[in-house]
Amino acid sequence: MAAVRALALPLLFALSLSCAAAPFAVRLGEARVVLDAPPGFADTLDLASPRLQEFAESITSASNRILLFALTDADLRRFRLGETPDFARYLLVATPRATERDSLGLNQFSDFVVESTRALGNPAEPADLRAFLDTLPEGRTALLRELRRTTASVSLLAGARLPPVADSGPRHLLFTSTLMLVRGKALSVSVYTAFGSPADVDWLLGMTQRWTEELQRLNGR
Repeated sequence: MAAVRALALPLLFALSLSCAAAPFAVRLGEARVVLDAPPGFADTLDLASPRLQEFAESITSASNRILLFALTDADLRRFRLGETPDFARYLLVATPRATERDSLGLNQFSDFVVESTRALGNPAEPADLRAFLDTLPEGRTALLRELRRTTASVSLLAGARLPPVADSGPRHLLFTSTLMLVRGKALSVSVYTAFGSPADVDWLLGMTQRWTEELQRLNGR
């Protein structure tokens, strides 16, 4: 019986993660925006963890309201067991508090995009991402490329050089930031990954496209 319980506990935990990864609605003014974490990730806001909340707040503007902050299933498992998550990949969705009750049109959304990206300057478009990131001061974010632009969506690639940990050597972070107009609301959808190889870039770009398209589908585009 003890062996059965030992086998059942990991299964129940896995099932609890999969059950938690379901679409949910967030009310913003008169609108209901539907969100969902991609497969392999789980939203953490229901945990009401000050530690995770502080981390999420550190990667977005203080003027934003965080709607979703998702860790990988593996990192969530580590956190629940009292271990430190790797934070190698994570996701965030936020909306500006100042307009969350307003219904934005395309012109207002265009103004929001201009205001949000003005300080970033022009994309660096480096031929060698790693070499370029190595030239940045630690902790400074640089706009690398514009990935996509439509009337209701702008997707950008950015990166930073992080302080080394122990003897780990240089560390690099890549992330995409997609500004989207969804049901009259401005959303900032971000995907983060540690950058160790070209495979991380491929994962980042693929995840960004799939997830933003899924959010558009859930909200009827």
